[in-house]
Amino acid sequence: MDIHQIKTFLAVAREGSITRASERLYLSQPAVSAHIKAMEETLGLVLFERTSRGMQLTLEGQRLLVKAERTLLAQRELIDEATRLKGSLVGSLRLGASHVDAGVVARFLTVLAERVPEVEVSLKYGTSLDILRGIRSGELDAGFYNEADQPAGDLATLEVSRFATYLAAQPGLVPASSPPDWQRLAELPWILPTSTTCCGQAAEALFAKHRFRPKRIIGIDRESVTRTLIAGGVGVGLLHADSAAEAQAQGEVELLCEAQASVRVLFAHLAEPAREPLLSAVRSLLIEPPARDGHADGCNAGTTRQHGKTR
Repeated sequence: MDIHQIKTFLAVAREGSITRASERLYLSQPAVSAHIKAMEETLGLVLFERTSRGMQLTLEGQRLLVKAERTLLAQRELIDEATRLKGSLVGSLRLGASHVDAGVVARFLTVLAERVPEVEVSLKYGTSLDILRGIRSGELDAGFYNEADQPAGDLATLEVSRFATYLAAQPGLVPASSPPDWQRLAELPWILPTSTTCCGQAAEALFAKHRFRPKRIIGIDRESVTRTLIAGGVGVGLLHADSAAEAQAQGEVELLCEAQASVRVLFAHLAEPAREPLLSAVRSLLIEPPARDGHADGCNAGTTRQHGKTR
């Protein structure tokens, strides 16, 4: 059981809902459910009852709630004391972001500005491959990127979010069927980024699983452009969950199937960073519990809320 699971337990207890807890934590609903399940298995206790009104704490969960709050308070006090002992952190931090969920990055930069105001931050966007190259070359101190596999051993990573990807098409472009007619889809252009991206890897997995290769692939490395081309009927392509849900809600696309169930958004830096105190403090901000916002305790692929947006 780790600090992330305790933070998730508190968020679900406060919100009374997996959905609202996922929004609060910037995690996908499956990730929140997995944290609760892992915590219950570790403790050997049932912490929540699933009711028509949402998630309600069991008696055991209620008794552990106070302990969990004290644990996170102690963790934050430890971080605060360590920061005071080290003195005011100063310097510059060069961050990269592979167009992950803007909410994750915005929340992090806001907290960073509040807690370490003397640190100057510069932010560079690019593909996940660009961010990793920048970290390894020394051009970036750290960054957020998408990872469908296991991260390399030379990196220290921290998971901050998860999302799914969906195969999308213009409404009516292909006959609705379950499963999709892959041979029919093979005749259409596929709008995809390179195979080194999470969506590129998901597409290659679909091709291998269903034994086909599209007759034409249009290479696009920006999800906003991919979405526009799909909506315009140029071809089919993959969208991250938030973008897919938004496009479907606006009638721009229909979602044919889930292409990849879980892609992780990781915060990464070299395993042996040159500026340990600053990066250590930055990492600690990412695992702090969110502030309470006054909420009372209390699939459709297109409406399931996930996090993370572009490649």
